[in-house]
Order: sequence, then C-alpha cells, then structure tokens
Amino acid sequence: VLLLLLWEVCARLGWIDTRFFPAPSAIFAKLFVLTQSGELWKNLSASLVRLGWGILLGGVPALLLGIAMGMSRPIRAIIDPLIAATYPVPKSAILPLILLIFGLGEASKIVMVALGMFYPVVINTLAGVLQIEKIYLDVGRNFGAGRWQVFRTIALPGAMPSIMAGVKLGVGLALILIAIAEMIGADSGLGFMIWNSWQVLTVETMYVGLLVIALLGFVFMLGLNELERWILPWKPDR
Repeated sequence: VLLLLLWEVCARLGWIDTRFFPAPSAIFAKLFVLTQSGELWKNLSASLVRLGWGILLGGVPALLLGIAMGMSRPIRAIIDPLIAATYPVPKSAILPLILLIFGLGEASKIVMVALGMFYPVVINTLAGVLQIEKIYLDVGRNFGAGRWQVFRTIALPGAMPSIMAGVKLGVGLALILIAIAEMIGADSGLGFMIWNSWQVLTVETMYVGLLVIALLGFVFMLGLNELERWILPWKPDR
C-alpha cells in the first residue's frame, strides 16, 4: 500500500513519466472499465481454461512418472537422463517449434502450460520418493504389500510434501508460459491483452493484465497452501 501511495504521489507530481508508469488510480480505473465492458472476463476465462487443461495434462503424467522413477531403478535409469537433458532448455525458446507442430490454435498454448507444469512436478516427485526412508518400503513388502499398495500407502503420501512444492513451482511457471504463448498467435487471453495494449500504446491496459496475472498467482498459492494443509495434516506449520 505504501509503494502504491508513493507511486501515485510521484505520478501526480510529475516525478515519473506517466506514459510509461501511469498512476495506480488510472490503472484501477481502467480495470473497472475493462470489467464493465466484459473484455477482462473474456480474456481471463480464456487463460484459465488453457491453464486448467495444461496443468492437468502436464501434472498428472509427471506425478505418475516421478513415482514410477522413484520406485524403479531401471525406469529411473532410462528416463532421468532425458529429463536432465531437456529440462534446461528454455520453454519459451521452443515455442516456435510447438507452434510448428500444434499450430496457432488452443493446443499450442495448452502444451506450453503442460511443459511448464511437467518438469517441476516430476523432479520434485522423484526427489520426494527417493527421500522416503527405506524401512517403510521394507515394512510394506514384509507385510505382503503389492505394487499398487506400496504406491498408494507409502510412496504417494511419503512424497506428497515434495509433490506439493513441485505443483507450486509448476503453477507459477505455467502462469509465465501462458502469458508468453498468448502473446504470439492468440486472439484472446491475458497475454494477448498485454501484448495488444503494448502495440496500440494503451499502457493502462497492459498494467491491468500484469496486475491480474499477479493476483492469479497469489490466489493460486493461497489455494494450494490450503490444499496442502488439508492433505498433509501431519506437516507442521512454521
């Protein structure tokens, strides 16, 4: 709040160039106009649909693969080098390739989000399974637990703190990548709104898009924190 007040005062006194840094009051006024016109809801809903599908299609396979890698040394030996080799490649750098393969439609945006979600979840899930104390796995096997029982009652709960950390990282990266993907070859979405407003120099609209993405990130983190408290009641709050 203090930073916003300082920004507002500097803008009104002419200490900053309002062509590039419009006053917060002007940004919130534009937010109200875009909300009333429905333009903001249209772009927000388009981004949320892409995010939802991308998070689902990237997160679920990553979760299953990460647990399989943690429980099976041969699978880990095969898949781990591929993940280590492809993870450092900037996801935004392969956007042209994704557009070439999947076209300019919805699929390319969803794939970008799925890629952003996949790597943090699979890496953190693998780390979570590997750090489970071996005695728990031994006890499960000694009591005749099958692979599905070991997965459901030992590997998944034991790795869940790391999995949630990966999900949080993945959602943050997904927000970044959906904005980048929507700036190229899209006619809707928050990224499109930001890019289009830059092209026509409606700077207030650009800041509205940035503000909404920031608020989405904040809301997602609050929701994930509450989900973590619900599914991990044994994890102490610090």
